[in-house]
Amino acid sequence: MTAPEACDVCLRRAWLLARLSGWIEHARHAHAVLPEVLALGDDKLVPAVAARAADEIWAERARFDAGRARDAVIRAGLAAACVHDPWYPDRLRHASDAPAVLFVAGAAERLGAFADEHLRTVAIVGTRRASPDALEVARALGRDLARAGVPVVSGMALGVDSAAQRGALDAGGLSVAVLGGGAERAYPPSKERLHGELIERGLVLSELPPGARPRKWTFPARNRIIAALGDLTVVVEAAERSGSLITAELAMKLGRDVAAVPGPVLSPRTAGTNALLRDGAILVRHVDDVLDALYGAGGAPGRDRTHGAGLEPRLAALLEAIASGRDTIAELAEGSADRAAAVQVAVTELELRGLVRREAGGRLGVVL
Repeated sequence: MTAPEACDVCLRRAWLLARLSGWIEHARHAHAVLPEVLALGDDKLVPAVAARAADEIWAERARFDAGRARDAVIRAGLAAACVHDPWYPDRLRHASDAPAVLFVAGAAERLGAFADEHLRTVAIVGTRRASPDALEVARALGRDLARAGVPVVSGMALGVDSAAQRGALDAGGLSVAVLGGGAERAYPPSKERLHGELIERGLVLSELPPGARPRKWTFPARNRIIAALGDLTVVVEAAERSGSLITAELAMKLGRDVAAVPGPVLSPRTAGTNALLRDGAILVRHVDDVLDALYGAGGAPGRDRTHGAGLEPRLAALLEAIASGRDTIAELAEGSADRAAAVQVAVTELELRGLVRREAGGRLGVVL
């Protein structure tokens, strides 16, 4: 596939969402239902949330310059895939409130993971004020899922989200963060290092254009993207009113499975996860429970993947070359500029399968 490029209409819709961000916040305070608001077409969205400023907004919309919008995307170091682009994940495309555009920080070809019908993905969410046990569970799940070749999707928030994504990155797997503001900027700012590593070795996504700042409504909005990208949503620790329960609810509405890690029955921190289990969520004690939920009991791919078992010959040969010490694209391409592009694509495939990771200085390593 060629590099993603969002169409003019979808870029204009993304601009409009950012322009209406404050108005959508007010509509939420007036008890508007966010998924219903985001499913409205432009002609209904503007009068629904910003009737008093409608004339001004329509005039600005008429002056929208898609070329300038694309330039802003490039300046921010992003790519943009819209619902009409083959890079856009099918898991999102057909939802009534699907984001018009996904702005992508990181190697856009990693979006290809979501086009693989055989690949399973897991969303891991939970409280920002996580207990030490919850942080360790989240890190372990992220790490062990990455080792099993399962991408981890979350929101890069404090607590459970960032712990799960850190675990996946440390194991050399693919981790995807969905943000409530522009994808080019870390939020929260304290996670700038994690944000940089996700861009380098994973993906950071947002439905809002570069420069957009997060608001309260953008967090439940991004939760619907997290839920849609995961085949299974695992809630690690959540109180009764935790935002992570919104993600679980959205996943259930999409017909996706929801799982939860049990906690002490008297702890307010785990009241939400225990309630999910009471209502039929899958119980998760460790990664094997997650893999069984994804693939059926005992059906998960084998963990001895470093020898290239099951890989097509070109990928197996490349993996063997990296294991033998040829750890740069130049060495693998044997100095051929023409071959380098094909090698890069193949290396990305191995990254998506959790077999190869990029290390300091861009060198490649085999995931053990």
